[in-house]
Amino acid sequence: MRLLFVTFLLSHTLFGQTYQSFYTGDTTDVTTATRGGVVLMGGASEDVNAMRWFLEQSGGGDVVVIRASGSDGYNDYLFSELGITVNSVETIVTANFNAAQQPYVAQQIRNAEALWIAGGDQGKYVQFWKNGPVENAIKYLIHTKKAVVGGTSAGMAILSDAYFSALNGSITTAEALANPYHSKMTISYSDFIDHPDLQYVITDTHYDDPDRRGRHTAFMARLTQDRGVRALGIACEEYTAVCVDSAGIGRVYGGYPQDQDYAYFLQVDCSPEFLPEICAPNQPLHWVRGEQAVRVFKAEGRSNGQVSFNLRDWQTSTGGGVWQQWWVENGVLQTSPSGSPDCLSAADYPGNDPAVIRISPNPARVLLQMELNEPVLPAQVEVLDLQGKCFYSQKVSVSNTSIQVNDWPSGMYFFRVKSSGMSYCRRVVIE
Repeated sequence: MRLLFVTFLLSHTLFGQTYQSFYTGDTTDVTTATRGGVVLMGGASEDVNAMRWFLEQSGGGDVVVIRASGSDGYNDYLFSELGITVNSVETIVTANFNAAQQPYVAQQIRNAEALWIAGGDQGKYVQFWKNGPVENAIKYLIHTKKAVVGGTSAGMAILSDAYFSALNGSITTAEALANPYHSKMTISYSDFIDHPDLQYVITDTHYDDPDRRGRHTAFMARLTQDRGVRALGIACEEYTAVCVDSAGIGRVYGGYPQDQDYAYFLQVDCSPEFLPEICAPNQPLHWVRGEQAVRVFKAEGRSNGQVSFNLRDWQTSTGGGVWQQWWVENGVLQTSPSGSPDCLSAADYPGNDPAVIRISPNPARVLLQMELNEPVLPAQVEVLDLQGKCFYSQKVSVSNTSIQVNDWPSGMYFFRVKSSGMSYCRRVVIE
């Protein structure tokens, strides 16, 4: 027999270990068929359609909101105002480190079918939740239960693989570009929440107020310089959200065209030389690379999520949007309104002639066939993912080679052929 819907406040105090729980709905825990996904929201008032998408992904289950300050502002909004039926909404406030260690907090997160991380101070989230039961519970939801997770502002900031922790306070675009190793540039990598569709990604929020494009580019420069990887970035303007489904397709929600709401998908160019020319302490960032350092897809946020972007290949889009090029000259961000969806179109590969290297099918799922023009043989063949991780390397002396790819993670790969001092490349998508 199901219990009646209730709303109540639970405050637990034991030797200063305090959390607050605001509970609305049925107290009977349910288990529903979740559809996974992640919601990234820019930081002002929530986009209604994105939040409905978030609730629908829960399958009508239990929703938990976690935060380090504030109250129950989400409860009625999520439970009854959006028109999507869920079993319950519980907001848990962990106002200090000890509160976040209480077993009840982690258990409620694990029981949830949807988790929302409110805005606030991401420095507190890192200090209170990292390397503890809250982090472990969030990872359980993502990796084992396949529940949907989302966050706005500070909540969005900590969901990506790399993240700006703000442990020394916020930082402006001017400060970040003038010194990418400023004491406020506290960036961490792969040591907190690791959503599979946000690997190598660093996010930023409130993109339009103030203008944070420059500091986000500096975040990416740091990640690229320090880790030697081609960084990726996702950013949302204040009234914009990106909803990423379990297939890695991110739909952008907002009020465009009535309001100029945009999301941005940034990626370091795939040319062989991609590291910043100057990214060092106490020096202005200089990252030009032929005015093609960072490729950006700017997507309109519409009420129906019409514009989408594929986070598996970081190239395919539908429904609109434009490509741009960004670079930094001596600490000043420069942008060009023109760009290309094909990462290799701007790369300095002398062998882009398809007569040199042919690969089929593309996209591939199980087996692909690579054909090399005989004049380049013998050759060294390397297959790299977006971040330069090598999945295949072999010296080839015949024109036709078959490669098994059914156990490779889905995504975009670069087939690089080296021969007689020359380098040739093809982009291939593995489904």
